Amino acid sequence: MAVNKLALIRYKTIDDCLKNRYRKWTLEDLIEKVSATLYELEGITTGVSKRTIQADIQLMRSDKLGYNAPIVVNDKRFYAYEDPAFSITKAPINNADVDKMKEIVGVLKQFNAFNYFDEMSDMIARLENNLYKSTKQSGNNIQLESNKLVKGLECIPPLYQAVLNKRSLLIEYKSFKAQQSQQGIYYPYLLKEYRNRWFLICKAKKRPEILNLALDRIVEFQELPNETFVAYQGVDFDRYYDDLIGVTKNERDRAQKVILEFTNDHAPYVVTKPMHQSQVVLNKNEKTTIFRIDVVLNYELEREILGFGECVKVLLPRLLISKIKRRLAQTYKQYESVDEENFFIKTLRN
Repeated sequence: MAVNKLALIRYKTIDDCLKNRYRKWTLEDLIEKVSATLYELEGITTGVSKRTIQADIQLMRSDKLGYNAPIVVNDKRFYAYEDPAFSITKAPINNADVDKMKEIVGVLKQFNAFNYFDEMSDMIARLENNLYKSTKQSGNNIQLESNKLVKGLECIPPLYQAVLNKRSLLIEYKSFKAQQSQQGIYYPYLLKEYRNRWFLICKAKKRPEILNLALDRIVEFQELPNETFVAYQGVDFDRYYDDLIGVTKNERDRAQKVILEFTNDHAPYVVTKPMHQSQVVLNKNEKTTIFRIDVVLNYELEREILGFGECVKVLLPRLLISKIKRRLAQTYKQYESVDEENFFIKTLRN
């Protein structure tokens, strides 16, 4: 049952009144007190009706919100709690609430497997203990995609704090192409995840453009309290990646019209799980369905298309067609000279 903010204020005010055993509360007293509270907290000047307060009391007495408040009327006039120690703030949650919270804990535990935030571990443990100490624990009914072997996840909490508090960083970084790691000063702006791999979106002190550093390639880092943080001007990071698949982009990149033709046996998968939020269906015939997405041309887009194999064909733009053809030709060339029989014989011998 949904409860709005004003209703919660009324219930809490009535509860505060009935907990006060040093005063007798008539219905008129409760109406006056609730009206005064609504005016103080919400600026409501119309007060509250007698019928509303009577309905509130009935609801608090019931199990609909899990309160089961023991509200009695003494001398046919004065409202009070039969149990002097009762309060709706102490009322146990009902079974439906417990079941819902179990589901939430199950999901939070899976997020916690990534060690996103250290303080979350303790919070989840305490919440789980309180929920399950009087009930039989069951397995999770929701499983999120995760890869606990991914490197760099332990960097997320301190990097998150650096982004949040706008702290400059000294980072030692080693890209896959570099033979040695290098140190530099960076200004962190955003943490971004793509396919279970995390990236720090930042700017190097000695370079003008936005960079993305893979967390699994960061050797070590530390905050530089004496280095002034430099905010990046002219970019709204909440929208900067809207026209993108993946994380690879610079400020000069603009979305292009990408036309893809899928075989109809695979098209339903693309319909139900769009490649991008801009995706639309342009045409459908007996054999194929044509889609359009408006995205930046980058490496991640090429990988996405190649992942569909023979089920997709790029129709536009020409630059993307050339890149996909070249990569497919290189792939074919790798298999062209493979002697499968000799390969497996050598493998077995080894």
